[in-house]
Amino acid sequence: MARNFAPQSLQIRRRALYLRQRTQVKMKVRAVILAGGEGSRLGVLTAKRTKPAVPFAGKYRIIDFALSNCVNSGLYDIMVLAQYRPHSLLEHIGAGRPWDLDRSLGPGVQVFQPYLARRAGGWYRGTADAVQQNFSFLKRGNPELVLLLSGDHIYRMDFDPMITFHQEQQADLTIATLRVPTQDARRFGILQVEDDYRVTGFEEKPRRPKGSVASMGIYIFRLEVLDRVLRSDLRRRGSTHDFGKDIIPRMIADGARIVAFPYSGYWKDVGTVHTYWQAHMDLLSTPPALDLNDRTWVIHTKSEERPPVRVATGAQVRDSLVTDGSVIDAGAVVERSVLSPGVRVGANAIVRDAVILTDASIGAGARVENAIIDKNVRVEAGARVGSCTPRGAAITMVGKDSIVPARARVGAGCVIGQDVRAEDYATLILPAGSQLSR
Repeated sequence: MARNFAPQSLQIRRRALYLRQRTQVKMKVRAVILAGGEGSRLGVLTAKRTKPAVPFAGKYRIIDFALSNCVNSGLYDIMVLAQYRPHSLLEHIGAGRPWDLDRSLGPGVQVFQPYLARRAGGWYRGTADAVQQNFSFLKRGNPELVLLLSGDHIYRMDFDPMITFHQEQQADLTIATLRVPTQDARRFGILQVEDDYRVTGFEEKPRRPKGSVASMGIYIFRLEVLDRVLRSDLRRRGSTHDFGKDIIPRMIADGARIVAFPYSGYWKDVGTVHTYWQAHMDLLSTPPALDLNDRTWVIHTKSEERPPVRVATGAQVRDSLVTDGSVIDAGAVVERSVLSPGVRVGANAIVRDAVILTDASIGAGARVENAIIDKNVRVEAGARVGSCTPRGAAITMVGKDSIVPARARVGAGCVIGQDVRAEDYATLILPAGSQLSR
């Protein structure tokens, strides 16, 4: 008697076979995404969410780039280590289906949070401690290699060449690197690298950098090496339990074989207000520094159904990204800006050099320039937020669910916290650089 499979069951069976074939050569690699950052330097954007869950480029979250790089590289066995305000992150990732990481179809994605144990556990004390506390889960299935990633970087990268490079070099640790401008080197971990890619020195955020080869925060460890160095660090007094500050310098001192993998593509650490804003402006350059329209490397995300964009008669949109559900009323001007889903720009309003997050509204005749406006913010009619000069020097921010009253004047570099109401304003004129919270 012939078996009758329902179309859905057959589709699932075919998908499972496809995943097994595609991941066969990488079954020994487990990716770990560190997504617990508080992100205090992002100000009001991380008041209610962790940094990897911050919206980006209209429709994405920052962590989408790490997740998409993994699946586009054929890596489907992923651990996400969350900590600070993980609710938005957990809701966004869910079962992992938008990235083909649903665990019913293969290894998939799992999200881990800090927990209390009898002898150890609790709040993570550093990046290395986060991995150490979850090592019993990490080593399940005995992966040969562990790919460690940060969940708060914007980039596209095929990890396969780096994995091959690590194996060819027979390394204990491989660090992805790129060259940065000398004036920015103090913001990164800086490596000293020999001609044969061997790393001979590492300093985390040095005051006086000895070079410009920077760590991207992407590491490949052999499992047994990672286990050994984490155990050693756990016993070391005075350690901050951080890969950059403690683990890597100690491995160099102990003679471990560490190599640098050179990377030359676009990569941005969006850990500050200015770099977050600048990463959006990079998308609007011609050609864009990071091409989101490249169908050979799709950035996957969890999306909701929204109606098409509506642009009324006389409205002008130039060099901008406008996402589903947005409405731009008659006479409005949108220049060099990113509008997220459901944004409303009122009649004759002006939005320039701005990032407007989901369901925010800009009232009729209002003006928003050099600013980041969080979700559900209401900038009422005639209000002015930010300043047009100097471009990008002082970014004005308005926190989630806040209101900027009609005819208010919010100067350059001002910060308005979350949930601020009209009655919280003692004056409708906020001088440049001032702050207002509820």
